Amino acid sequence: MKSAILLFVILAAAGPAAPTVHPAPEPAGNAGFVPIFDGKTLNGWEGDKTHWRVEDGCIVGEITATSTIQVNTFLIWRGGTPRDFELKAEYRISAQGNSGINYRSAEIPGREFGVAGYQFDLDGEKRNANGLRYTGQNYEEGGRTFLALRSQITRVVPGFPNVPPQIIGSLGGDKELQSIIKNGDWNEIHIIARGNVLTHMLNDRVMSIVIDEDPAGRRLDGIIGVQVHQGPPMKIEFRNFLLKDLSPVPPPPGPTNPIAPIIISKPADQTKAP
Repeated sequence: MKSAILLFVILAAAGPAAPTVHPAPEPAGNAGFVPIFDGKTLNGWEGDKTHWRVEDGCIVGEITATSTIQVNTFLIWRGGTPRDFELKAEYRISAQGNSGINYRSAEIPGREFGVAGYQFDLDGEKRNANGLRYTGQNYEEGGRTFLALRSQITRVVPGFPNVPPQIIGSLGGDKELQSIIKNGDWNEIHIIARGNVLTHMLNDRVMSIVIDEDPAGRRLDGIIGVQVHQGPPMKIEFRNFLLKDLSPVPPPPGPTNPIAPIIISKPADQTKAP
């Protein structure tokens, strides 16, 4: 009987059970995001202006028949080296285009506007004659190369190049995910980098996830940049660059006036005379 009474007291003290809560769609809008491109100038960005300009509210990267390049070149955002963050942007690319958004990256010493690091890969529908598309994959420019192809969840372990990334899951069929790409039209990129987990989304679909467990090869912060690739003439346009800081929130400060301890005095001895 005492055990039953004790259980009742414990349950009563705990209060009513918490209701079951299911995941809900994120509210519309971009709360917490800040623009990193003003839509008018390249203020805050740096690159070779032979290949980069602002036009109709967009960052435009272009290689023409008279301005070909031998190595990839980048337009670099000079506003910081984000660690944990979300990045959103819209892009439109020409049929022969080859580009990408680099993040947690570093400049290559001795090579002006050369960048190495994680890349949300982008390409046009006619870049490869066989119809192969790389859009959405995680490619490490100037480093360990293919970290996750589109549709893959991978774990990157130490040992590159002898040990390749390990495929540990699937995000669906590659061809079905390829159908999400809007050829010749605007697409929305969403990158989430938190700790060693890197998620690439395109038009609200997850394209690839990398869990980077290689301490020697991974980067936990770095620059953001956009690419034009060596090769045939191409054009890439970006707009609506938005960045959201995901740095851990510090714990609230402790109370400035701690509560004084409660002292229970011993009752007076009633047997003694007053």
